[in-house]
Amino acid sequence: MEFGIYTFVENTPHPQMEGKLSNEQRMQNLLEEAELADELGLDVFAVGEHHREEYVSSAPSVILSAIAARTNNIRLSSSVTVLGSEDPVRVYQQYSTIDLISKGRAEIMVGRGSFIESFPLFGYELNNYEPLFEEKLELLLKLRESEKITWSGKYRSSIDDRGIYPQPVQDQIPVWRAVGGTPKSAYRAGQLGIPMAIAIIGGYPEQFKQMAQIHEQAAKEHGHGRLPVSINSHGFIADTTEEAYDIAFPAFKLTMDRIGRERGWPPMSRQQFEASCTLRGANAVGNPQQIIDKILYQHKIFGHDRFLLQMSVGSVPHEKLLRSIELFATEVAPKVREEIAKRETANQE
Repeated sequence: MEFGIYTFVENTPHPQMEGKLSNEQRMQNLLEEAELADELGLDVFAVGEHHREEYVSSAPSVILSAIAARTNNIRLSSSVTVLGSEDPVRVYQQYSTIDLISKGRAEIMVGRGSFIESFPLFGYELNNYEPLFEEKLELLLKLRESEKITWSGKYRSSIDDRGIYPQPVQDQIPVWRAVGGTPKSAYRAGQLGIPMAIAIIGGYPEQFKQMAQIHEQAAKEHGHGRLPVSINSHGFIADTTEEAYDIAFPAFKLTMDRIGRERGWPPMSRQQFEASCTLRGANAVGNPQQIIDKILYQHKIFGHDRFLLQMSVGSVPHEKLLRSIELFATEVAPKVREEIAKRETANQE
């Protein structure tokens, strides 16, 4: 199993911090987080796209380019690229450039996005939300096939035998599709033959099992064979359960209550938060053994190939976040890999 971190680079206050950081300092902290993840052997570092005041990640490809120049091995992905309000050619050029800087470590994770600000910001109609995404995804995948392409669609101007430059180091930059709870999206990812990342940020993991099954079935129906699946979760790791809850809860509450006010959700209580961190809950918050148990529990459900953790749901003290990354890389990942290897050996016997 691959292990990694994803972030939207939130910059909000926290009770254990002396006020909100400057955006400059938050960005410098992010680069240090990515460097540590690389040094400790994590597999993936992903930066997502948001266009709101509390995030510093409206341009993930620029951030990932900076990380590419400061790391050696870790794969670099978006998480996600809101493709419906992007131009696929520019996305491909940007991530091909990251691929060159990183010597072949770029990935793209596309999705429809959980917020809508980018659509009016870049002049797109919200009533075209879904067809825009699907058409642009088809174009992005076609761009990987050859140096020159000819293409026409409904929402974007046609391309007539044009070269797309620069070309990446990799033969094809991996493209993942991030999905929530929509079966149609899971089917479409399998139909197109691309890996799928399931974002589990609420409810119970077993509720999402059908997404993996639909993805697998669609891939078989269209001759693609088995495709990788990632589980992406909110979380935080500390040396003790109490410390993990005390650090993570204020950050989670600030972020989720803000979103909740927009969407009609009630405020999050400490009791609700702690319930979400139990074995069957959505959030991977706790001490290392709790996170190990949770990932292994989910692996029995999904048999997934990758696990990505968003440790910055809201801002947490930088030194605590670095410790969370350290525990994830040095205690959680090795033990999960060891246990999965034992399971696979037992199954073969």
